[in-house]
Amino acid sequence: MSTDPSPKNPQVAELSVRVAELERELSEQSRRTAVIVAEAQEKLYWLERWQVDLDAVMRKPGAIPALEALKRARGFVRAARRLKRRLLGS
Repeated sequence: MSTDPSPKNPQVAELSVRVAELERELSEQSRRTAVIVAEAQEKLYWLERWQVDLDAVMRKPGAIPALEALKRARGFVRAARRLKRRLLGS
């Protein structure tokens, strides 16, 4: 078994390619994580600025059905906007 670290060794070359691949994956994952954290920080900023305590809000009766209704309404608005864009061609 050779311990030659030169690029002439096919195993070393394969491992170098794999390491580069993993480094790219890690970089992409780090970028996606940073985006998610930034979005969460933005949401938290506004909740704190408006002094909204989500735990207190969600403990109230009817909070979950109201949230689900809001999500459905947002979906309807998005679908209506898509349809409008499609019909008007913009």
